[in-house]
Amino acid sequence: MNPRKTQLLLLTFLLAFFTVNAKQYKVVNTDEPQLLGTYFEVLEDESAQLNINEVLRADGYQPSDKKVPNFGITPNVYWLRVNVLNEMKASPYLHVQYAQLDDVEFYKVQDGNVVDKLISGEQVPITERDVKKQDFFYNTKLSEGEEATIYIRVKTSEQSLVPVYIGKSRDLFNNVNFTDVLSALYFGIILVMFMYNLFVYFTVRDKSYLFYVIYILFVGLTQLGFQGYTYKLLWPSSPWLANQSVIFLPAITGIAAIEFFKHFLQIRETSKRFVLVLNILNIFYLVNIGLSVAGLHSLSQQLMQPNAMIASLVILGIGIYMMRKGSRSAGYFILAWGVFLAGIFIFIMKDLGIIPYNNFTNYILHIGSAIEVVVLSFALGDKINVLQKEKDESQKQALLALEENAKIISDQNVMLETKVKERTVELQKSNDELNKTLIDLKEAESQLVESEKMASLGQLTAGIAHEINNPINFVTSNVKPLKRDVDMLLDMINRVEEVSLAETSIDEKKSAIDSLKKDLDFDYLKQEIDYLLNGINEGSSRTAEIVKGLRVFSRLDEDALKKADINEGLDSTLIIVNNTLADNIEIVKNYGNLTAVECFPGKLNQVFLNIITNGLQAIKERHGGEAGGKLEITTLQDDGKILIKIRDNGTGMDESTKKKIFEPFFTTKDVGEGTGLGMSIVYKTIVKHNGKIDIDTEPGVGTEFTLTIPVVHVDNQIAEIG
Repeated sequence: MNPRKTQLLLLTFLLAFFTVNAKQYKVVNTDEPQLLGTYFEVLEDESAQLNINEVLRADGYQPSDKKVPNFGITPNVYWLRVNVLNEMKASPYLHVQYAQLDDVEFYKVQDGNVVDKLISGEQVPITERDVKKQDFFYNTKLSEGEEATIYIRVKTSEQSLVPVYIGKSRDLFNNVNFTDVLSALYFGIILVMFMYNLFVYFTVRDKSYLFYVIYILFVGLTQLGFQGYTYKLLWPSSPWLANQSVIFLPAITGIAAIEFFKHFLQIRETSKRFVLVLNILNIFYLVNIGLSVAGLHSLSQQLMQPNAMIASLVILGIGIYMMRKGSRSAGYFILAWGVFLAGIFIFIMKDLGIIPYNNFTNYILHIGSAIEVVVLSFALGDKINVLQKEKDESQKQALLALEENAKIISDQNVMLETKVKERTVELQKSNDELNKTLIDLKEAESQLVESEKMASLGQLTAGIAHEINNPINFVTSNVKPLKRDVDMLLDMINRVEEVSLAETSIDEKKSAIDSLKKDLDFDYLKQEIDYLLNGINEGSSRTAEIVKGLRVFSRLDEDALKKADINEGLDSTLIIVNNTLADNIEIVKNYGNLTAVECFPGKLNQVFLNIITNGLQAIKERHGGEAGGKLEITTLQDDGKILIKIRDNGTGMDESTKKKIFEPFFTTKDVGEGTGLGMSIVYKTIVKHNGKIDIDTEPGVGTEFTLTIPVVHVDNQIAEIG
């Protein structure tokens, strides 16, 4: 025989031997599904790397002595095998009734060969499973009298409980449906208590109720999450959320329970140490969440149960302390919390395998939490009653105090009336004096405003006189020589007329006329007349331009709102201050293309005059007669607003001066050189235009004023000072 064939036959024999030696379970025709736990043989795979073929050849299987195998929290993989003989007409199903197993794989082996397999577990979305349930089902596809060995591979980062039922599909699904009804009933209780306490919270606005409704919601979701219902109903396509929710929901529940406990029993007013301890427990819950998100889900799961147990015991201990201090609410809390802790204790003992797995131990948290939320709702209601009694007592005491105060006030009123009459006479006298002082101040202010106007008028007059004097002088100085040249020209015309009337030949007349031109230097005379006429024309044009600038600046005929060109107003202002410019001051104009602005033109020109004059004075103060002075004027339009920037490189202002610059009567000039009303008038004018003023200044560097004025005047805009 071929050695290779011999080896294959031997291998087949060994596989058949191990398969046959697996414990056998006969499926009989019964309506009650059975637990397979004691029929399993278990192989622990510490490497978590074995595949089904390696498992078929492996030894080291240990018989299970528990109806529900419990392997604790471990990174190892466990293989369970059982030999199933079907004596029913229908094909039996396997039901793994624990939704928190990450990986569950079913293998059907016959004659040493894998004839069927199913990959399931929490990592497979419910939407992709053959049976759309939170638990795991496998159809053995065994005919009546057919036998096979079933292998189940189990791996999870959480508690490794493996309750496996076998029976008819109808009976298994009926059990699941019954479980669904119980869970729906439980969540109905939770939802009713949630809505009731939420309504009470919106009525009384007590933070205890707020944290309690959060606690109720998450304790309900946590219990449903342990049974896989949150996975099935909320995120059936997200294994990641299903895996993380086992940490998230209990952690948030724990935090909400601690915050509710602190507010319900007023721990903050009792002991800061208690608050510190409770806050540390909250931090541990947050650490659990962080570890789970970071991928350390198994470590987070291992820490969660001790953290929850410690937190429960700490809360219980503080509650007992508060109860001994006479807190009635603490008594209710201890009762509710004690029931819940008893449920947690039984549930953990079940997870640790100390007590058996059954419907009671599996659903004990549902029972305990339902009782707890009901009792705590009664406790909150009792707290409101206690607070109401305290409030009534407080109101009674307050009423007595008010009556006593009313008597005291009645006695004091008589004395007060006498004193009020005496004081009224004194106040009337003071009021008369204040009114007189106010009238005097208003008269003084009016005089100062008139003084400011006269100062501006004086500056305007001086500027116009200086500006118009040069072109007028240019015209008058050219008139006399022009008259002389015209007289010479008229004399020449008369003499040419005499020559033309003389009875001489044409050549003689032409010779006589040429002689006259030469005597009068006719060509030079024409050039001189043209020069003088051009000079007169230039002087008159300059005079007209100055007059136009004066008219634009003053706008005496435009006291109402008008549309005006801001650039034109700035140019007219520069004409007015031209006489104060020194040769060392450079004027730079960066004018934008502006829309006509709805404004009071004359008042805006007064604003420009005050700011430009102050800027020129600051430049002269810093630079003196040296070169380097610069005044830059920029205009631009942005989003329905006109911006006028006037920048100088003068002395600048410190922060104190900047804050006071718009105050009436504030001035940095010497006594007699200014009224201190110029910039106050500037501010009031910009306010009147619904604009704003921004100031950017630095001592020794210079100052920039930015005026922002809306293109369209709107009465309800508000001015600002930058």
